[in-house]
Amino acid sequence: MIILLIMCVGVAIGAYMFPEKWQQHNSKVQVGSIVLLIFCMGVTLGSNDAIMDKLLGMGIKGLLFAIIPIIISVIAVYILTQVFMKEKKDD
Repeated sequence: MIILLIMCVGVAIGAYMFPEKWQQHNSKVQVGSIVLLIFCMGVTLGSNDAIMDKLLGMGIKGLLFAIIPIIISVIAVYILTQVFMKEKKDD
């Protein structure tokens, strides 16, 4: 809940109080922060022996969780395209 509150405060400050001239610098700070966060997460995961042992199983599950929604989405888009994007033929 605290994370959501902090995010909302950040959005409000960015939308109403943050000066336009600082937006370019803010963008660079955001990218740097994200890179640092991903690096720290990688270090934490890499130092955890239990996760390293289960990595193969998690990779297969992760792959399935990615592939199944992709396949379903492609099928749904194909079907909806066939139904709603019919070209009218001039007679």
